[in-house]
Amino acid sequence: MTKLAEIGSLIIRHVGIPDAGLPLSGVRLRTTTAPTEPVNAVYEPIFALVAQGGKRTVLGDKVFEYGAGDYLVASVDLPIIGQVCRASSEEPYLGFAMTLQPAKIAALLLEGTAGERSGVEAAGLAVSVAPDELLDAVLRLLRLLDRPGDIPVLRPMLEREILWRLLGGEQGAIVRQIGLADSSLAQISRAIRQIRTNYAEILRIDELAQVAGMSPSSFHRHFRAVTSMSPIQFQKQIRLQAARARLIANAEDVATVGFEVGYDSPSQFSREYRRLFGSPPGKDAGRLRKGPPLQERFA
Repeated sequence: MTKLAEIGSLIIRHVGIPDAGLPLSGVRLRTTTAPTEPVNAVYEPIFALVAQGGKRTVLGDKVFEYGAGDYLVASVDLPIIGQVCRASSEEPYLGFAMTLQPAKIAALLLEGTAGERSGVEAAGLAVSVAPDELLDAVLRLLRLLDRPGDIPVLRPMLEREILWRLLGGEQGAIVRQIGLADSSLAQISRAIRQIRTNYAEILRIDELAQVAGMSPSSFHRHFRAVTSMSPIQFQKQIRLQAARARLIANAEDVATVGFEVGYDSPSQFSREYRRLFGSPPGKDAGRLRKGPPLQERFA
């Protein structure tokens, strides 16, 4: 059995089992037996590996398609559209994901030189083919689910190895910047958190640039390099995703929800909501509330 096939078998065995993921907090497993609809979400810093099937992720005007043996790195909180595009009952989609913690990356950077690449513009999302060394580290981490008594001792070492392999891989420059407090990516990340926390307020570029410690022109350039969109476009996606979540959960009045997420004009809110999600707010939320559950499982 290949490393990727064994990773897939471990995902199938442990996904959906109550508390299966708790011993490996920060690790998430996913499987689905059919392609899914496009789903709007916010990626936090994460490393994700596809063991079987295929997925499509849209960030701004960029489309990333990746399949078995490919991995994705997201370096900051990003509003994306994600979709499993290849999955079936015979060959379900199988995915692994691990949260990337800046403090752990910073600790590794103090101990070695992996991923030292200069002149690389910070990016928010990237996809590469997983090398054998990275697959091996992920496989050994997942094997711990069969031997929970080994987790307290071996998990920290295996997580460090995964981070080390990422730092030494094709996306090492991106991962490295996650751990550097003074990197341009870390600076943009502070502005992103400001937008996410205060998405309903008027966006002021000068204030965001000050939070990031950059000039307004430099801030614009770096923000677009990281997120593939302007600050205003970013805020709009965060607002509309928040509105969709409220409408699905509470069936509130559409105009009220639009106002709560920062829109003064109900018509503008409905127009931009439909442009992003394909249907007017009320119709979209009603469809999602009444629709059949997705045939997928998580741990």
